[in-house]
Amino acid sequence: MGGPRVAVAPVGTRDYVREAVRRGGGELVDPVDAEALVWTDVADPEGLTDLLARYPDIRWVQLPWAGVEPYAAAGVFDDDHVWTCGKGVYAEPVAEHALALGLAGLRELQRYARAEGWSGEAGISLVRGRVTIFGGGGVTEHLVRLLRPFECHITVVRRHAQEIEGVDRVLDFERRYEALKGADLVVLALALTPETRSLVGQVELELMEPHAWLVNVARGGHVVTEELLEALRDDTIGGAALDVTEPEPLPDGHPLWSLPNCLITPHIANTEDMAQPLLAARIEENVRRYGEGRDLIGYVDPRLGY
Repeated sequence: MGGPRVAVAPVGTRDYVREAVRRGGGELVDPVDAEALVWTDVADPEGLTDLLARYPDIRWVQLPWAGVEPYAAAGVFDDDHVWTCGKGVYAEPVAEHALALGLAGLRELQRYARAEGWSGEAGISLVRGRVTIFGGGGVTEHLVRLLRPFECHITVVRRHAQEIEGVDRVLDFERRYEALKGADLVVLALALTPETRSLVGQVELELMEPHAWLVNVARGGHVVTEELLEALRDDTIGGAALDVTEPEPLPDGHPLWSLPNCLITPHIANTEDMAQPLLAARIEENVRRYGEGRDLIGYVDPRLGY
């Protein structure tokens, strides 16, 4: 008996995805013969919906990204299929980038990098500082590990206040304002849902400490851009380090680019070179598990949308 029959779509998907399916014991087939699908187009929920309607024998769909909000917003997810995504796949490089952005912000590296002459002292040490992280997934777990040498007091805000190893305090979403007060660093590492859109605006920024830095490695929609811009101009907070923005890409000439207390990277916390081996390993493992009838990794809850 052969392995699971897996289609890879759309046309043009990189060969390493197909190779990962083969390594997992899967048999590559056309969608008409498939029981499982690896779909790799980040911006075509309609195409996926149409394909699934035409080939009803497909039962499991693997998406390669951690953030699947375009598909949730388009109503793609249903209870008729098993859905998995890249949840947790890219946690290590994204956590590393979050720490790099946080350290660069607190140490005022953005200002120093723009200086054209010797300047005075500035910067805050993260050692034994206070860090608040929004989100309880893989990025948070890896970031907590990376923070261990700094001996930080760590607070995590998540949907349910379940304990996380190495975290001093876990709060549910209703107590999120408590987590902002006193933090030196506030990191956004959570899924974008209707509940978490515009999570950080004027009220939240005013609750943060005047020296605190906001780090966003999640989605630009978590932050109200115009209200962040105003807070940065008024020095309401120390600064913001953003790997994601709204809009994205951030247009040339946008005021955020020119602020000395705003550090921007162009959504590269996880690059394609970093992603390929990590995603290939996830696809391989999930194909193997599917063939063996075991639980898959990275389930998407159709009701929650992530």
